[in-house]
Amino acid sequence: MRAARALAGLDQKTLAGLAGVSLPTIQRMEASDGVVRAMVDTLVKVIEALDRAGVELIGDDQHSEGGGRGVRLKLPSPAPQERGARR
Repeated sequence: MRAARALAGLDQKTLAGLAGVSLPTIQRMEASDGVVRAMVDTLVKVIEALDRAGVELIGDDQHSEGGGRGVRLKLPSPAPQERGARR
């Protein structure tokens, strides 16, 4: 989780705000050894916030060039004005 936050350039307070959870919740989640422990609703909020920030989480058995778990940056989406403009 710390790596995902770092890739997005977010500090703990900013991620907490984007996810709608408290700063101590983010701190507890990052202090977890191994698997991040939290309520499912809280995990979903944090994952969605990281997704909106452009981070793709890679679970077990998901394709990744390096294999295994990890995080990677998603390709940037075109700006709204660029989507409709085709020349």
